[in-house]
Amino acid sequence: MNSLKRQGLTFSALALALVSASLLLPRLDPASELFFFAALVLVLGVPHGALDPIFARRLFAVRGPAAWTVFVGAYVALALLVIVFWLLAPAAFLILFLVASTLHFSGDPAAGTPWVTRLLYGGAVIVLPVLNHTPEMTRLFGFLVDANVADRFVSTLRFLAWPWLAGIFWSALVMCRRDWVTAVELVSASLLALVAPPLLSFTVFFCVMHSARHALRTQRYASLPWRQLLLTSLAPTAAVVAAALVTWSFVKDAPLDMRLVQFVVIGLAALTAPHMLLVERIRFSGWSNE
Repeated sequence: MNSLKRQGLTFSALALALVSASLLLPRLDPASELFFFAALVLVLGVPHGALDPIFARRLFAVRGPAAWTVFVGAYVALALLVIVFWLLAPAAFLILFLVASTLHFSGDPAAGTPWVTRLLYGGAVIVLPVLNHTPEMTRLFGFLVDANVADRFVSTLRFLAWPWLAGIFWSALVMCRRDWVTAVELVSASLLALVAPPLLSFTVFFCVMHSARHALRTQRYASLPWRQLLLTSLAPTAAVVAAALVTWSFVKDAPLDMRLVQFVVIGLAALTAPHMLLVERIRFSGWSNE
């Protein structure tokens, strides 16, 4: 069994354990959930994007101080444009972010997974939570857009949720015959999104599945030792943490829960845009380094 399958089964075991815990144990208080969400995304989720310099070197032959200055400048400029887009058109921003996230997460399953199954998998953590956590999803979306717009978003997702769940059930049955590990991942991610609190389900999926799988694939793509990958990620991760701390010190007017959600979600969206421009090209080539 290769490393990707082992990682997928590890995520699935953790997801199912958290599903059981969510059913049997009391929830954390909202403040603890928010800090858990923000801390884990920052510590375990963001570093997978810090490996982007590897793709810059391979795809665009970025070498030398001048080339790296141009690359970093373009990367930061695109991230800032995403933030400005949210400030000017929050509803359009949220639509595009949810669609982009679904497409990006759809790259996680193993090669050979049908595209329909990929899309159902990629959207599970976004669509399915509204079935059991409608008020909470409305509140979270309300931190990013107007309350009326948040209601419409949740209503739309509820309209999609049951067909989405039926599609996941059917896809899991089909995948059992083709690749049982992918079927287990699909079911585990879906149950986690259905049962666990939304912030918890997203955090575990993003950190333990998506980020970990990306790191494994990057290591295989670049044929580099883990120590070198860690060293590559240190400077970008430190830069993101420093920018986050500086930004946080200037954002003090909104309530704490709103600030944390905006801070993490808008930050992720800003980093995801340039990240996808680099990574999706590799993903659609089958993670070939040729």
